Parts: sequence; structure tokens; C-alpha cells
Amino acid sequence: MNSRLQKTACLGLFTALASILGYIETLLPVFAGIPGVKLGLANLAVLYLLIRFSWREAALVSFARILIIGALFGSLFSIAYSTAGALLSLAVMTLLHKKTDFSVIALSVAGGVSHNIGQLLIAVLVTESDVLFYYAPALMVSGVLTGILIGLLTSEVQKRIRL
Repeated sequence: MNSRLQKTACLGLFTALASILGYIETLLPVFAGIPGVKLGLANLAVLYLLIRFSWREAALVSFARILIIGALFGSLFSIAYSTAGALLSLAVMTLLHKKTDFSVIALSVAGGVSHNIGQLLIAVLVTESDVLFYYAPALMVSGVLTGILIGLLTSEVQKRIRL
């Protein structure tokens, strides 16, 4: 089979997976009583693609997932918050992946923390209130914890999927 065709099929599959995981997250209650705290299950697909292919494929799937989930279950604000978090997260993970030998778990933690920072910055800009920075410590802790979980899951997926 053509490798380009295989790659296209893989990206379609991971877009569907990321969208399904994103939908599942919409069904879960907000964690820790803090708005914006989520597991980030869809980031498993993005992290896998970043490591397996490149930032381009990861960005494509990430943005497609944001648009799909935002259009079906969110709003323009949720798309804006998700996009800001995803862009910063992907930039940080890409830079670390290229310049260091960080583990998948470390990349995921960096991605989780930077995702929360991106969303927090957009929230502060939209609301024009720096009071939201009081959420920063809780968001950083949640970014580390969820980053560890997503990193562990991505490591397991890497062991089981050979493309």
C-alpha cells in the first residue's frame, strides 16, 4: 500500500479518535471545581502524532478536533480557548521534542501546563480581568497531573501501535 495513503488513513483515524475522546470529555464533570480543568484525553492522539510524524500532522489533527468538538458541543469561545491552548502546547512540545531527549511523559506534562497557560492568557484577554491569574497555581498542578496521565497513556499506545 502507498505510504502516503497509509499516512492519510492514519490521520483520519486519529482525527476521529481525538474527536471521540474530546466528546467523551464533554460528558465528564469539571474536575476540582475549577473551570477549564479537563483530562485532555484528545491530546493523546496529538502527542502520538507529534512523536510519530511531525508537528504538522499533530497540528492538523488538533485543529480538526477543535473545530469538530467546538461546532458540535461548544461555542466560538470554546474554540478560541482550545485553539490558544493547543497552539501554545504544540509549540512547546515541538520545541522540546526537537531540542531535547525528554520522555513522552515529560513532553506531555510540558504540553499540559502550557495548554493551561494559553487558555488562561486568552481568558484574561477576553474578560480584561487579571483576577483570573489566581487560578494559575491550580491550573499548573492540573496540567502536571493530567500531563502525566496522558503521557503514560501515549507511551502505552506507542508500544501497541506500530505504523
